[in-house]
Amino acid sequence: MIDEVLEEFQLRIDETVDALKRELSRMRTGRANLSMLDGIRVDYYGQSTALNGLATLAVPDARLITIKPWDRSQLKLIEKAIQESDLGINPQNDGELIRLPIPALTEERRKDMVKQVKHKGEEHKVTVRNARRDAKDMIEALQKDGEVSEDDSKRALEKIQKITDAGTTRIDEIVKHKDEELLTV
Repeated sequence: MIDEVLEEFQLRIDETVDALKRELSRMRTGRANLSMLDGIRVDYYGQSTALNGLATLAVPDARLITIKPWDRSQLKLIEKAIQESDLGINPQNDGELIRLPIPALTEERRKDMVKQVKHKGEEHKVTVRNARRDAKDMIEALQKDGEVSEDDSKRALEKIQKITDAGTTRIDEIVKHKDEELLTV
């Protein structure tokens, strides 16, 4: 029983850390990165389709993303979807290819993004602490019901704390790495 609780708890921590990585990878750092386009969906014949399902995406240099649709008739729809997204990048359509020039970030914008990164890190730490509380409640319920001994319960709670500490450390490392990436000019 305890092993199942610990396993589920570890899984929730891993999912939380992975979710943070995905969220931060979408943040613009002044360098071209295809993951910036992950959330963009295009209305393709009435079907909401991911951008990478309609076109070839490439990063020819550090400040440019190119989008070459397989069906040229979709250029305008792709361009519109990018403009409506929260990327803040103006697409350049030449009739065959869409270019997304990635502008350099200002110092003020970088500092603002660092604050956003720290805020996202804190949100995910709260998720970790909530998962810890749930796991702790489950262990205490098992002890109360007489399914586990007090010693086993105490050891499980110690393991839960170690897993929590490891999870928050991983979150701190991810946030620190993203901060360094944002502040590097």
